[in-house]
Amino acid sequence: MKSEILKICSGAPWETTVGYSRAIKRGPGIWISGNKAMQDEKDQAPGDRNQQARRCLELIGAALQACGAGWKDVVRTRMYVTDISQWEEVGKAHGEYLSDVRPAATMVEVKGLIHPDLVVEIEVDAWLDEFD
Repeated sequence: MKSEILKICSGAPWETTVGYSRAIKRGPGIWISGNKAMQDEKDQAPGDRNQQARRCLELIGAALQACGAGWKDVVRTRMYVTDISQWEEVGKAHGEYLSDVRPAATMVEVKGLIHPDLVVEIEVDAWLDEFD
């Protein structure tokens, strides 16, 4: 039997244009798209890696909750940064949310993100344990 797919949308206009959802839940799996520190098409913390990472993680937390999950269910994170030499500021924010969970994690430097003021983007995979 095929499990239902739950699609979580943020209402951002580009979700329809680009064709994606904030998060997808199918069975016990949850995949959360890359999150940026944007609101109303404006960067919420221009150039501040730590604050941008925190905002990304706040948005991810809301998406997890909408899928019936929490931080304890996160199994994988991917962090995209525009300057890897500043990795520690992003890492500190990540650790504040996930130091007890310690999921598999990757941080890579990218040439740029969708807006020039953005310096961090984070995506997450989670898995709901049927025994929780």
